[in-house]
Amino acid sequence: MTEYQMGAIESRFADIIWENEPISSTELARQSELEFAWKKSTTYTVLKRLCEKGLFQNNGGTVTSCVSRERFYALQSEKFVEQTFHGSLPAFLAAFTNGRPLKKEEVESLRAMVARYEEG
Repeated sequence: MTEYQMGAIESRFADIIWENEPISSTELARQSELEFAWKKSTTYTVLKRLCEKGLFQNNGGTVTSCVSRERFYALQSEKFVEQTFHGSLPAFLAAFTNGRPLKKEEVESLRAMVARYEEG
């Protein structure tokens, strides 16, 4: 499994890219100034770091993702379950729902996911 890690601020920065891609590096710098009060150089430094991690690419001043937001968070979830619950999804769900009743819609959603898995 590919490992991608981001801190809280990097995650918020990545969200700007994911929500607006393709986005020009100039527009990204403008939005980063508004959101984080960053200088252009800070934006480009953080962007370069995330590009080096393989999350994004900057081709000719146009920034796009190499990994979708959904895939990124799926990988983070898999890593958490693996590290914390030795890869056991049932153990994770048991801990997650301990003392917290599931809503009917949540139970139906889980059943639908299992059914889709069983169908292949």
